[in-house]
Amino acid sequence: MRKNSIKNTRINSEVMRELSNIIRSEIKDPRIAPVTCVTDVEVAPDLKTCKAYISVLGGEEERKQTMEGLKSAEGFIRHELAMALNLRNTPEIRFISDTSTEYGMKMSKLIDEVNKNGESD
Repeated sequence: MRKNSIKNTRINSEVMRELSNIIRSEIKDPRIAPVTCVTDVEVAPDLKTCKAYISVLGGEEERKQTMEGLKSAEGFIRHELAMALNLRNTPEIRFISDTSTEYGMKMSKLIDEVNKNGESD
């Protein structure tokens, strides 16, 4: 199975959906920020590993605490994922912090400020 095959794309989207549900409703760890989003998931073609890109709305400390909480709950998340999905292998999940959403919000704010300054001149 190639990395960009239809089957792999479908598995990625299913894992992403279930992972979002597990993080949102199943995990009770107080370290995990309430606004935690799974932005992307890449499951390896052999279904052994998975990279989950996590975006946290908040400061650097909240992001760090959330990543620690997810890392400590990795076994529970993998078990819940195995129960929800019918896959030959349940992938080992690696959580990666994704700052693209915050970067986009920062750039949007800067563009708005430039536009506002341009209109007043």
